[in-house]
Amino acid sequence: MKLKSIAKTNLLLSSLIISLGWQTLPAAAEAVTDAQVSALVEALRQTAPPQTPNDGMYSQWQVLPKNISRWAKFCTKQDLTPQQFEADATKAKSIVTCIARDLLRDEYKASNNNELSAIRRAACWWMTGESAACKSGATATYADKVVSVYQQQRPKK
Repeated sequence: MKLKSIAKTNLLLSSLIISLGWQTLPAAAEAVTDAQVSALVEALRQTAPPQTPNDGMYSQWQVLPKNISRWAKFCTKQDLTPQQFEADATKAKSIVTCIARDLLRDEYKASNNNELSAIRRAACWWMTGESAACKSGATATYADKVVSVYQQQRPKK
């Protein structure tokens, strides 16, 4: 009888832990707000290098062509050429916002929910493809600039 009681107690505790764990997941996902994502997207746009003809980058966010089709499929379930991405600023912003939201959620987790660290990591990933690669030089300067513009864009709490 005692073994059944212990097993039942363990089962109840396990259920409680699992239940509490599932309840905290949505809160973590909600750590990234629409305002934060919007501020990041705008900061990435404002800090993008100036567009020049034939520079190989597309849209106001200066996206590499190799990312466009993959990102479009992920965000819209449709393929998109770099030229279509370039020609449709609304669609481009929508895709960049989708990617930025996903990126910022990941970087929030990686930075223990430190907002500015997450923004810096996201900026670094945007430029290099590696969140922790912006330790010095031009990449660090770029990440710092994104954080600065983000802080200007971000609504005050």
